[in-house]
Amino acid sequence: MSDPNIRLECLRPAEKWERPTGDEIREVLRLAGLTGGGAAKKVGLGQKGDRTVRRWIGEETHIPYAAWALLCDMAGLGKIWEEG
Repeated sequence: MSDPNIRLECLRPAEKWERPTGDEIREVLRLAGLTGGGAAKKVGLGQKGDRTVRRWIGEETHIPYAAWALLCDMAGLGKIWEEG
């Protein structure tokens, strides 16, 4: 399943993956029904993890592939780490 607000290049296995924009990260959180704090807890970020999520959305730092893949799965976009 894909979303028109998220590029297909962001929904691929790590070897072929392109980093999402802040807007794409925000859209995945919306689809998953998560706040920044909720997302931080789901992907195992420690204290102040919500700040890290804000930095991903603000494009101050890059979201790690593993965190992105988990969030995509929670958003109903599938297990992007699996080929095909």
